[in-house]
Amino acid sequence: MGLTLSAMSALESRDAAVVEQAVEPDGGVLGRSYRALSVGIVSVVLLIAFEATAVGTAMPVAARELDGVALYAFAFSGYFTTSLFGMVLAGQWSDRRGPLGALTTGIGAFAAGLVVAGTARTMWVFILGRAVQGLGGGLVIVALYVVVGRAYPERLRPAILAAFAAGWVVPSIVGPLASGAVTEHLGWRWVFLGIPALVVFPLALALPQIRRRASGPVDAEAGAASFDRRRIRLALAISLGAGLLQYAAQDLRPFSLLPGLAGAALLVPAVRGLLPHGTYRAARGLPSVVLLRGLSAGSFIVAESFVPLMLVTQRGLSPTLAGFSLAAGGVTWALGSWVQSRPRVAPYRERLMTAGMVLVAAAIVTAPSVLLHSVPVWTVAVAWGFGCLGMGLVMSATSVLLLRLSAPEEAGANSAALQISDALSNVVLLAATGAAFASLGGGSTAVTTAAETAGGARPAAFAAVFLPMAGVALVGAWVTRRLRSSA
Repeated sequence: MGLTLSAMSALESRDAAVVEQAVEPDGGVLGRSYRALSVGIVSVVLLIAFEATAVGTAMPVAARELDGVALYAFAFSGYFTTSLFGMVLAGQWSDRRGPLGALTTGIGAFAAGLVVAGTARTMWVFILGRAVQGLGGGLVIVALYVVVGRAYPERLRPAILAAFAAGWVVPSIVGPLASGAVTEHLGWRWVFLGIPALVVFPLALALPQIRRRASGPVDAEAGAASFDRRRIRLALAISLGAGLLQYAAQDLRPFSLLPGLAGAALLVPAVRGLLPHGTYRAARGLPSVVLLRGLSAGSFIVAESFVPLMLVTQRGLSPTLAGFSLAAGGVTWALGSWVQSRPRVAPYRERLMTAGMVLVAAAIVTAPSVLLHSVPVWTVAVAWGFGCLGMGLVMSATSVLLLRLSAPEEAGANSAALQISDALSNVVLLAATGAAFASLGGGSTAVTTAAETAGGARPAAFAAVFLPMAGVALVGAWVTRRLRSSA
């Protein structure tokens, strides 16, 4: 769902005690000391997960009813674009004043965005709602990582991060089914308007514990410091640049070259200033951890965004069945996260991450095979189950590694860098694939017959999304070989 999320061989030897200690009655994440906090923050993750799975199922219907299929990619990238600013702001906020304010503000914005999207009458207002959601989501996800880094000892962090992954299991199964049923019988708007009511429980349970264990700055000097204005300016630049790039990719007119160049001019220096030095040349250690997060999340999430649309429009599935094709992924994702946290496999963590990225690439390249009507539609469900297993092996491991490599006073900034890499890759890759999708006739997508699929250009629009993302995942497999420091 968002930390997923962060000489290493010496550090990994300590993993042997992590899980056994994590399940002790009094000392584990569900022991007396941590139970309320653990249940509260996992409930926040549960809320985000339910939104992601439910909204993804309803999105194709919303786009068609609002006459906005051509803007389909904007509904996802709008979320990721504004979340970039929220992430940087949350990192600054959390390092200087604690994560409590960022978390509560983020949950409020997240709920407000759902209401705006659910009441929208045009596609652009719908996209605005998704953008407000993104701002809130960016604040929340970084604040949660800072809470984990501050409130839990190192021995418990893999366990609580694995619990975050497990928090996606029930939403991944129930979310698509519930969303599909609500969309078909009550309308897609109720999928968005029903979720804000769920924010009360996690707030009531988690906030008192966060206030007690993780509020305030790491030290008095940090608390007295004001926000780093340069980083805030870079955050605005990266958000504006990402938005301009996405607009240029969707417009596809010669005039769009200007905002595209302006977006790139804003993005490049902002990214260099906000991510660890050496990230985009895969320097060993922390830079490669941050880069891997972007490659894995970007390739998989961009591909997943188009799976329901492909099944609804190309194979004629209902929104319920299209969403259900992704349901098993929550279980296998949690399984992968659990496997990588086992003490016995700790010496092989990098190899597991390599295998995970290979599984992701295989799942993405398999999905568009259902564009051939002779291929059964359940092929996507099976492939996506294996892809989610790979993501579970990779995502939780990057979160653990990041927190391990971060000093307490840098946990917010580094967590923000991890999430920026995640979200920025989604924006950039959605811009590229959205442009290819639209240029090949994806904007006019409607349900097709087998004969139409065989001779039309619309299946090629979907292939132009999935096949490049498989290539990105393979690059991520190479980056997993550079996670260890040269020392």
